[in-house]
Amino acid sequence: MGFSFAVGERQGSDRVRRGTVVSRIHKWDCICGAFLATAFCIAGRADALPHRESASQVETRAADVAQAVRVDHAPKLDGTLNDPLWQSAKSITDFRQQEPYEGQPATEPTEVRILYTRHAVYFGIHCFDSEPSRIIASELRRDVSQDLDDHFEILVDSNHNRRGAYVFQINPLGTQIDGLIVEEQRDNSEADFDSGWDGVWTSDAQIGPDGWTATVEIPFTTLNFTHSTDVLWGVNFKRFIRRKNEGDLWKAYRRTFGITKVSQAGNLEGIKDIGSGRLFVVKPYGLARYDKQTGQDPKFPLTGGVDVKYGLSSNLVLNLTGNTDFADTEVDLEPFNLTPFKVFIPEKRQFFLENAGVFNFSLGDQDQLFFSRQIGIDPITGNQVPINGGGKLTGRIGRLELGVMDVDTRSSGPNPYSNFAVVRLKESLWAGSYVGVMGIDKRSGDVLDSFNQTGGLDTRLVFFKDWFVDAHMAGTQSPGYPSGNRDLGASLTYRSNWLEGIVRRRKTGPNFNPEVGFVERPDSNETYGDLTFKVRPRIPGVRELQFEGFLLHAPDTLGQVSTQEWQNTFRAEFHNGGYTDDDIVDVFTQRITVPFHIYKSVFIPNGLYHFTRHQLTYGSGQDRKFTYNFFERFGGYYGGTLNEFRVRTNYRPTAKFSVSASGTWDRFRLPLPNGNFSVVLASLQGNYSFNRFLTFTSLVQMDTSNAQAVSANLRLRYNYRPDSDLYIIYNVGTQFASIAPENPPQVRETRFAIKYTYSWQR
Repeated sequence: MGFSFAVGERQGSDRVRRGTVVSRIHKWDCICGAFLATAFCIAGRADALPHRESASQVETRAADVAQAVRVDHAPKLDGTLNDPLWQSAKSITDFRQQEPYEGQPATEPTEVRILYTRHAVYFGIHCFDSEPSRIIASELRRDVSQDLDDHFEILVDSNHNRRGAYVFQINPLGTQIDGLIVEEQRDNSEADFDSGWDGVWTSDAQIGPDGWTATVEIPFTTLNFTHSTDVLWGVNFKRFIRRKNEGDLWKAYRRTFGITKVSQAGNLEGIKDIGSGRLFVVKPYGLARYDKQTGQDPKFPLTGGVDVKYGLSSNLVLNLTGNTDFADTEVDLEPFNLTPFKVFIPEKRQFFLENAGVFNFSLGDQDQLFFSRQIGIDPITGNQVPINGGGKLTGRIGRLELGVMDVDTRSSGPNPYSNFAVVRLKESLWAGSYVGVMGIDKRSGDVLDSFNQTGGLDTRLVFFKDWFVDAHMAGTQSPGYPSGNRDLGASLTYRSNWLEGIVRRRKTGPNFNPEVGFVERPDSNETYGDLTFKVRPRIPGVRELQFEGFLLHAPDTLGQVSTQEWQNTFRAEFHNGGYTDDDIVDVFTQRITVPFHIYKSVFIPNGLYHFTRHQLTYGSGQDRKFTYNFFERFGGYYGGTLNEFRVRTNYRPTAKFSVSASGTWDRFRLPLPNGNFSVVLASLQGNYSFNRFLTFTSLVQMDTSNAQAVSANLRLRYNYRPDSDLYIIYNVGTQFASIAPENPPQVRETRFAIKYTYSWQR
């Protein structure tokens, strides 16, 4: 949708709540030298380090073990299991429901067979279906959510560390999406995994008279897997049947677990005597572009760059990038900020998305100690800042998970040159638990803000599988801010099938300023409590009812009232994927200390405001070609009233074509000059897939707030070989949105680009 909200807001069913200047060249040379020296020293020793496992981790039951069978040549990868080679492997069949009836046998049988050669592993999947005409398969675009389709997921923990894994997902058309699980945790989306990682693998699928079948080939190089003896993998499988809204898993089928619970996965034995699987990819690009920004002369740059990915060991990957360009990145949806806080907008750039979970350091809600959108994007205008290059080392050495990153940007407009160095270390404890540290150093050519340093210590402790303790302490250092620059927090969470609860305390100093992070509101002494009861009544069509209440009390660090909120919510989830999410009452108190620019010449003045709101949300069933949801919130708003209405529709008549439209209408009635006004944001997105490898997408957005403009993005992508693409892109409007508080004007541009990438792999 073309809108975004900050603390206390809900979208659909989700709550969105100075020193010495260092020589730029000298610092870059030093960091690169140390970076590469460390990387290659580690590479020489990492494979020799012993992996410490507890006795419980190596104990297995026969029912938890799958067997891979060696074959001399690859089976046919035509999406069917007609090749006799598949019959040489024993099938995995014991799938159980996670949803809707935890632990019960799956309503439709599923079989998985596993083969391997010296260079790759192969999965043959047969998803039987008693009503094959009702199989839903509509998505042909790679790396796009398949939540509206039937689909199948393969989890591979090739290092058997029981903490993280690769995930490969396909639908009945053979369309691919892949990603990583890090420390058994999801990212901020509803996906089972962090989809920022891209691997090279082959898939095909066919719908037949008894269901659908799929064949998958995953090269050992994609898994960066080099061992050849005593091989033990963790594996798991998940099938989703869209029309039944049913999720079936081989292992980890508890509703509070799911496929992200890598420590509960099964085991795969039998792989041995393989060829080298070390990852090595060189991916250069060439770019021709026309670029015209408001108030500037047009530019016609012809440029290029390169990305390199190298497996230093089976557990460590080095990424290097030079003259990085993000012309192929999808544009951000236009935001309209209804709060005086910053807007959280997810990262979309591939270099930063890959292995992003390693660098995650949560401060609570959406606040992050490291937020990659602060690199290479102006936070106020949303304008792109050129990146000279960077490097990233991620992986694991024994029980130590590490991430090291260094990125260098050059000056552009109001943005001086900057260098960003990030180090993240996490020592694994028992399953799902860790203790970690992070350090961030930003150096800039701005004489008034020449450096910003951030450090933090955090931990996550899991007890009895359902209790979670999270705690952190962090601090920042910048010129002119000697005190008030700390952030301390801790929370206790309980999660079961019938009850979820969290209690959190957090204190953020007024001068806590992680310039390479995201903090919605500093100067806060927060107490938060949330309790959700969940029941599954025997009501036709209803899967689950939820009753939630939360209380937020967040004065500033001097004890003055700043933010308070309490809310009661009722939710219902239906068997067809539909839902309703209704705030019975939402009572809000907010102090404004700097006049809040909401629209054109309208500023909400300083003061303490109390208001009450109510919300109604409904989403249709997800098993149809036409789906929709709407949102209505009404009530008080900073001394006046605000009525918010939003609607989103999706129509998928065929697998090749889909269209979605969204709109939001905010009607303000404020006791201010020109305080009666409306803001409309709307978007129309169309997608046409000629096949799985050639797709066209278009996005048109309208914004009647400060911009008063229409934006458009047109993109043709031809994936002519694995991990190699040709893009033709036309964009008028903004490429990246501002995350700044209030609603500042953004830089508009007209851009036409042709980008060619070629992935060379050893």
